[in-house]
Amino acid sequence: MQARRFGASGRDVSVIGQGTWYIEHAERAVAVAALRGGLDHGLTHIDTAEMYGSGQAETIVGEAIAGRRDEVFLVSKVLPSNASKVGTRRALEASLKRLKTDRLDCYLLHWRGQYKLSETIEAFEDLKEEGKILSWGVSNFDEEDLAEAMAIAGRGKIACNQVLYHLGERAIEHGVIPWCRQHDIAVVAYSPFGHSGFPARNSKGGYVLADIAKAHGASLHQVALAFLIRHPSVFAIPKAARLMHVEENAKAMNVELSKDDIARLEEAFPLGVRPRSLPMI
Repeated sequence: MQARRFGASGRDVSVIGQGTWYIEHAERAVAVAALRGGLDHGLTHIDTAEMYGSGQAETIVGEAIAGRRDEVFLVSKVLPSNASKVGTRRALEASLKRLKTDRLDCYLLHWRGQYKLSETIEAFEDLKEEGKILSWGVSNFDEEDLAEAMAIAGRGKIACNQVLYHLGERAIEHGVIPWCRQHDIAVVAYSPFGHSGFPARNSKGGYVLADIAKAHGASLHQVALAFLIRHPSVFAIPKAARLMHVEENAKAMNVELSKDDIARLEEAFPLGVRPRSLPMI
């Protein structure tokens, strides 16, 4: 298993993990088997949220990690609408019940909402002191949001920032990744294969992916993941509701792209201009 330090959590965490967005649409037994298979292959970072399937994803994860909780770096998220000081605690208790555990390894604010960051962060710090969460982070935060959160919490408190990142959407390379690296905050790439579709093999980018994949004896998806985690602070959490996909994702950690490979991918999937706001889905 390839692991690296997960920001302020102080933990070494698998670089490639397992996402669970829409996992409730898969056959439950198949989804549970996939998650457990992922653990067998070293994908011990499991990410979920109270929003996913209105809690159904958390119940699937809870079933999958039963008897194996200590193997897992378990992450969930509070909805902005629940992120008041009292609401955050209430949301966490409900998530813990669905997950059938007594703590989270990291708890995230899913995105900014109506409540002041100071209120949510105060709740996170209280829950951390009680041992119900071992670290906390944020999601869909740009550099300005991150700076505000750090000004409230202090340096060394924010474990991660979970953001949209894939070959077709590299906006976080402009500022978010450098900012997080400078301040020792892990960057977690969600939807690392793109939410609306992976590059077609017969497209310009797909041709480059296929050529590089062939040279490495890898799949296109493995090359795509290897490109994202080339940054030393980046983790990726692809969803895989089937065991064969989990096994494929795990092998991406063995793909070492050359400087030429990276240059070709950067040309095929250009960074583009810096957007006015951080892309998210």
